[in-house]
Amino acid sequence: MKEKETTGKIYCANCRYCVLFRKLTSDKTRYTLRVKCTQEMWKKKLGEDKMYKYFTVGRRTVKKCAPYKQMGDLKSFLRLLRKSLPVRDDVYTITKKGKP
Repeated sequence: MKEKETTGKIYCANCRYCVLFRKLTSDKTRYTLRVKCTQEMWKKKLGEDKMYKYFTVGRRTVKKCAPYKQMGDLKSFLRLLRKSLPVRDDVYTITKKGKP
C-alpha cells in the first residue's frame, strides 16, 4: 500500500533523499545536525536549498513529490523516529580521536 493512500501526505523523513548531515558552527569546533533533500525539493524563495533542524524532521511533509522513494513501513518508521529524535537543537563538540 502506498503511503499517500493511508495518510494523504508524504513524510519526507521516510524518503531515501532526505539526508542527515553536520553543519559546522562559525568557530569550527562544534556542529549541529541538519536535514536536507538531495533532490532539491526544499527551496527558499531565492532558490537556495533549504535545510531543517534534525529534531523537526518528523514533521516535514509535502503533498506531492515526484522523486519520492519510500524507505519502509511508514507507521513503524515514524514511531521509531519520534522516540529517537532529540527534543531540541543540540550542539555537539568535535573531538579528536585518541583525546578525551
